[in-house]
Amino acid sequence: MLAEIMAIVIFVAMFVLIVWDRFPKHYVTLGCGALTSIFVFGIGMHSSEAFLKTLAIGGIFTPSFWHAAGESAEQTSGVNWATIIFLWGMMVMVEGMAEAGFFDWLCLKIAKLAKFEPVRIFVAFMILSSVLAMFIDSITVILFLAAVTIRLARTLKFNPVPVIMAEIFCANLGGSATMCGDPPNIIIGTSLGYSFADFVMNTGAIGGISLIIIIIYFYFTMRSRLQDPADKVEPGTIDVDVKIDNMKEFLTSTIIFLIAIALLVTHSMTGLTVAFIGTFIAIITLATAGRKALVLLKRVDYFTLLFFIGLFIVVGGLEETGVLVVIAEFIAKVSGGNAHLMIAIILWISAIASAFIDNIPFSATMIPVIRTLAATTGVDLSTMAWTLAIGTDIGGSMTPIGASANVVGISTAGKEGYPISWGTYCKELVPGTIIVLMVSMICIFFRYL
Repeated sequence: MLAEIMAIVIFVAMFVLIVWDRFPKHYVTLGCGALTSIFVFGIGMHSSEAFLKTLAIGGIFTPSFWHAAGESAEQTSGVNWATIIFLWGMMVMVEGMAEAGFFDWLCLKIAKLAKFEPVRIFVAFMILSSVLAMFIDSITVILFLAAVTIRLARTLKFNPVPVIMAEIFCANLGGSATMCGDPPNIIIGTSLGYSFADFVMNTGAIGGISLIIIIIYFYFTMRSRLQDPADKVEPGTIDVDVKIDNMKEFLTSTIIFLIAIALLVTHSMTGLTVAFIGTFIAIITLATAGRKALVLLKRVDYFTLLFFIGLFIVVGGLEETGVLVVIAEFIAKVSGGNAHLMIAIILWISAIASAFIDNIPFSATMIPVIRTLAATTGVDLSTMAWTLAIGTDIGGSMTPIGASANVVGISTAGKEGYPISWGTYCKELVPGTIIVLMVSMICIFFRYL
């Protein structure tokens, strides 16, 4: 009992400190991970075996970690090194693309194709945000999209705030569609053994339907606030530079990006794990970067990777002490074994929780819970996995602090003189979030139950 109590206390303290946001998040999770190792595994359980199982370092040196024959490898507990390594590799690739000017060029090119018309840019950038977030971290997507949106807004004299809020929402929605689109999906995929194609066929299909609906919704609710007709700028007078400074770097980064997509799409057929793909993509990015390789390595967000490591250790403490089994049994009891009610509980709790707390630790905590629910109630594990992914990914759009992309987008707009208040944000995006969650729940009920 002592181990369970200490595991819960440390976990709750970690969540409170993350939400409080007074200390760097990686300090919080690493510190709580150290406390879990000492007080839960050491004093409470007296089990070095449980500690080593949670660290899971040995798995890295097994052939199945890099190449899994047949079905994707499944990690049942502990630090998910596949997630850590894959994220690192994709971060290196994205830094290479940014250095080559890929994102600026793409955004400005699409704006030009939209004939620099604000409403067309509004719709085009929603689609672009969603598509890019399927393959690239949503933080990076919003960082560049928001900057280009503000640049265009000043030239074309339109209000960038509705555009940036729509971009944030669509980035979170696009991230739900693929395994590499959002960190919770990477954790779910690598923990439960699902492939890129599995996500595309399931969360991707729901995300596609939701995107069409949300574009129509934002078009009718936001377009009137984009621009005063008196401020309209004639296309012929617009001077926006759309050029590539270094064609070699640009083509190289584009080819590497396409290789990454191809490897991810086919990894269930080739047997190459996401850890292998991330490492391979990082290696070829650094090899082709030449003298800039060290610069790219320095730009990688190592603090986020450390955040993940500490988080997994704390969640491992909850799992090894059996706390998560109790939570799963509680959900099963409340739902009375009714699959529809159970799915609704997972979806809405995930969404509401992710609106206020970081969806990464929440999803990491819920994975062993849904695994236990599947084993004890007979409800299909994959159905609960897709529900969890959608709930955590979409729910984060509800508030300014629900997802990292939200924070980045609002911060970028504020620094450039376009502040977005909590009231403005929630008024626009809470209804959109509820609409998408309702659509998603209906789709899950009809398709899987």
